[in-house]
Amino acid sequence: MEVYGHWRSNAMYRVRVALNLKGVAFREIPVDLDAGEQRSPEFLARNPMGAVPALVDGDLPPLTQSLALLEYIEERYPEPPLLPADARGRARVRALACDVACDTHPLIVPRLRRYLTTVGGFDQDAWRAWTTHWVGTGMESLEAKLAASPDTGRFCHGDSVTVADICASGLAMIGRIFKLDMPKTPTLTAILERCSADPAFADAEASRQPGAPTP
Repeated sequence: MEVYGHWRSNAMYRVRVALNLKGVAFREIPVDLDAGEQRSPEFLARNPMGAVPALVDGDLPPLTQSLALLEYIEERYPEPPLLPADARGRARVRALACDVACDTHPLIVPRLRRYLTTVGGFDQDAWRAWTTHWVGTGMESLEAKLAASPDTGRFCHGDSVTVADICASGLAMIGRIFKLDMPKTPTLTAILERCSADPAFADAEASRQPGAPTP
C-alpha cells in the first residue's frame, strides 16, 4: 500500500494514524505542498482535486478524501474497530469526525490560504487570526458536544479509540504546528492526552515525519 501525502497535512495524519492503529504497513510518498507539487500534471492524474492523501492499494486507481479512506481502511482491516458496533454510535462518531474534517479543516487548507493571501487581500497576520478563529471554534464545538454527552468516555465515544479521536487529534496538531492560542477544552484535552500516549498517534505526528522542520 502506498499513500501520497505531506508531513504537515492534517488529512494525511488521519490516514497515518488509522493505518498505524490497524498495524498495516504502508509507504508514504511525499508531495511537497509548499512547492506546489500537488498541482503538477503528474499528481493531478492521481487526484484531479490536487489534494493529499491519495491511497494506492494494488493496481487499482487511487482512492482519495481522508474520511472515505478511513472508512475503506476500517472495512478492509476491521480489527481493531474504529467505529462503534451500533448504528447510533457510528452516526455520533461520524458526526464528530465531520465537525473537524468537513466543517473546520476545509477553512484552513493551503489552497484557501493561497487564495486569501493572493486574491483576498489577507496578509500573514490576517491569515493567522483566521486560522486561530476557526480552529478554536472547531475545538470549542467538540468540547461542548463531548462534555454534554453520556456517550463520551475515556475517548470521544466510550473507552476505545474511534475515527472521532483521530480527527480531533489532527485538529489539535494544527494548533501545535502553528503555535496558535487555543481555547480551554478540558474534556477534549484529557482525551487528546490519552491519544498522544498511544504510539500509533505519536508516530503519526507531523513533527516526526520526513520533511518536517528541525525544532
